[in-house]
Amino acid sequence: MNKTGIQQLGIRRNGDVWQIRVWAPMAKNVLCRFYQKDMEIALKPQQYGYWYAETDLLTAGDLYWISVDGNELPDPISLSQPEGVHGPSKVVDLTFSWTDKDYRPPALSDFIIYELHVGTFTSSHDFDGVIKKIPYLKDLGITAIEIMPVAQFPGERNWGYDGVFPFAVQHSYGGASELQRLVNSCHEANIAVILDVVYNHLGPEGNYFSNYGPYFTDKYHTPWGNALNYDDSYCHGQRDLVLNNVRMWFEDFHIDALRLDAVHAIKDFNAVHILQQIRKETDEIIAKSGKNHFLFIECDLNDRRFLDPLAKNGFGMDAQWLDEFHHALRVSVGEPKKGYYEEFNGLADLAKAYEKAYVFDGNYSPHREKFFGTDTLGIKGDHFIVFCQNHDQVGNRMMGDRAASLYPVEITRLMAFAVFISPYLPLLFMGEEWGTKRAFPYFTSHSDPKLVEQVRQGRKKEFEDFFEDSEFLDPQDETTFRNTVLNWDEQDSEVHQKHLSYYRSLIAFRKTNPGLKNIQRDEMMAKCLPDQKVLILSMRKNNSSLVVLMNFSATVQQVTLPEDLQWKMIFNTNEMDAAVLLDTDYAQTTVASLKPWSGQVYISI
Repeated sequence: MNKTGIQQLGIRRNGDVWQIRVWAPMAKNVLCRFYQKDMEIALKPQQYGYWYAETDLLTAGDLYWISVDGNELPDPISLSQPEGVHGPSKVVDLTFSWTDKDYRPPALSDFIIYELHVGTFTSSHDFDGVIKKIPYLKDLGITAIEIMPVAQFPGERNWGYDGVFPFAVQHSYGGASELQRLVNSCHEANIAVILDVVYNHLGPEGNYFSNYGPYFTDKYHTPWGNALNYDDSYCHGQRDLVLNNVRMWFEDFHIDALRLDAVHAIKDFNAVHILQQIRKETDEIIAKSGKNHFLFIECDLNDRRFLDPLAKNGFGMDAQWLDEFHHALRVSVGEPKKGYYEEFNGLADLAKAYEKAYVFDGNYSPHREKFFGTDTLGIKGDHFIVFCQNHDQVGNRMMGDRAASLYPVEITRLMAFAVFISPYLPLLFMGEEWGTKRAFPYFTSHSDPKLVEQVRQGRKKEFEDFFEDSEFLDPQDETTFRNTVLNWDEQDSEVHQKHLSYYRSLIAFRKTNPGLKNIQRDEMMAKCLPDQKVLILSMRKNNSSLVVLMNFSATVQQVTLPEDLQWKMIFNTNEMDAAVLLDTDYAQTTVASLKPWSGQVYISI
């Protein structure tokens, strides 16, 4: 037993009664005050620093404060903050009329992920806007959407990583019931839902956790301040919070997968790491429900332990974002070698990423000035997620530049091709598929002037190596946010329609080609022709052979195909029309002619 066993936090309905539980181990007196009803409920102390009460006098919608030794505060485990992060909390009944009983998420290897930000995905800035686009996503070929964090944050404009109420769904997005409706609607369309959650830090504004107990520790520091307390005195409070949060998303919201933000910033030297406990908790939920749930992570440590199973003392995560694939790909198409791009060598590293996943797997990292990373032997390709754009790699540019703003269309097509023919799980970022140039910079709506200025200066300093001469976009300016909202009318133009058609055909090719479906890393060989700037991928699957050619140069390149087999082209990135790509009867050949910045796939016949 390495947990308290607490299964309920905050205010939750259980049959005809409402259970109230607050963690405040240092408090002498804890009350729950419902000012609309002119009522207060005294909580009684329990084991491990918890305070508890039951009542049948509450109604969903009641507003309340928690009083800790006379100090009235919002409930950190609140399920709703209708008046913002500094306002009272609201009682919520999470009961929902689900219709997804027979739904099952896709197999891990079948995930085709579409990352989106609820506030900027449509002009309504809410979950209902996402629901209305489900038919579009289904037609595109998406099998899973990934939603950036929705935990309540200050104001109405934020990426979501400044959330301070981990259990409260952002009120301006529609709150808990609307998120449940979105998940149910996605499941009706056979689309899985991944939710981005943040267990490495909490935002600064509206963060009342320290008023309750030692949720933080000064033993460690993160880029966002003191670390959350996972291994110091009273760490069971924070650990209970996370495990209950995981359970809520899976059980009460039917979320299919969680994407855990920056787990390298979780500092935990307990014998059982919090990620291992999350894995065990998830496995218990799977066993109980009979439905699979997945755990994806963002991690920059190149440490296989995060993906190794619990039986090997690993953390048992299902998949990891593979940033190094992205970095090598971007340098291959001409990204300046600045900042974290400086140590990547283009095609050679991209070839390694196709075969090994990690570019730094124990070799020397000049950027870090040390030997870095582990091998990935035996780890399947579907344990890694790759992309040519995502919210970080777009938004963490000073101007939030999209690939379509940086490169000509043939290069953006080639980058997408490189992602979708990989042995990894492909992810695209909202609007990428039609080649939008709408920027996606960082934006906020804090109310504290001092914090606003700190954010401004922090963003300037963080990316001075990249864009020292660029105009700065103020994160707090509402115009910065407004200009990020996708313009769906762009799809009416012929250029964008062709780009969208290309993405549809590329996704369909990935899903239907037997040679690419479920391809594994050990079935793929990567070869680089540095003089020609050509990358060759060779793979054998189901008694057939595939050769993928990618030309990363600005000139036509001739490549001789293996002479022991006959070859026929089955995909060409130079074709923009989906019907042409899928229906063209290409002639067989022995020599491939690749136009600048293009890719082709050949199958043995």
